[in-house]
Amino acid sequence: MQSKEAAERLRITQRMLRHYENEGLLEVGRALNGYRSYTEADLRRAGRVRDFIATGFSTREIRAMSACLSDEGSGPCEGGIEKLLEKLEHIDGLRSDLEEAKRCN
Repeated sequence: MQSKEAAERLRITQRMLRHYENEGLLEVGRALNGYRSYTEADLRRAGRVRDFIATGFSTREIRAMSACLSDEGSGPCEGGIEKLLEKLEHIDGLRSDLEEAKRCN
């Protein structure tokens, strides 16, 4: 499928899909006409990237966990759970800081 349909299915922009590709988070094949051609596996991977970004991960952090993005393997990726827990701890710390700042105002 072409990028417009892929973006619509993922509820993101075509620009975001290109950004994922430029950041090395997604490798997309090309059709004979040179257009990007997304497979179902590409959509699942892009959806995971989208979800990680929505959770607060940077593209650098996501790239470091690239094994967590593929369909390969049946269990959690190596180090993935630890990285998710670290991010959750970081978010909890930020939330506490914001609550403290709110109380001081």
